Amino acid sequence: MMIGKKEIVLVNDRVLLKHEKPDERTHGGLYLPQTAIEKATAQTGRIVAVGPGLPIPAMDRSDDEPWREQATTGNYLALQAQVGDLALYVREHAVDVKTDGEDYVVVPQSALLVLLREEE
Repeated sequence: MMIGKKEIVLVNDRVLLKHEKPDERTHGGLYLPQTAIEKATAQTGRIVAVGPGLPIPAMDRSDDEPWREQATTGNYLALQAQVGDLALYVREHAVDVKTDGEDYVVVPQSALLVLLREEE
């Protein structure tokens, strides 16, 4: 994914999120202080990029089938997360990234709790 003149390459099962602004008020109408909002255990973000997935080890078939061409790229177990999904994630597993004045969050797929996807 290109951000400005930089390319962000996510590895393994990592997901890049654009942090969504949380609600500043409770359901009862009370305003929450900024520190309480930032320290919430679960937060939401919009997925802007996903990594290739979890790597699956290649099986060594050199002895069984020597005529087969050896694969140079690994196989990956695809992620459930897709670009455009709204994700609820565990904040303590998130890493903040700032590039070209934009704030992003990188989390492993295992830190995602819920994915909300728009129907096409």
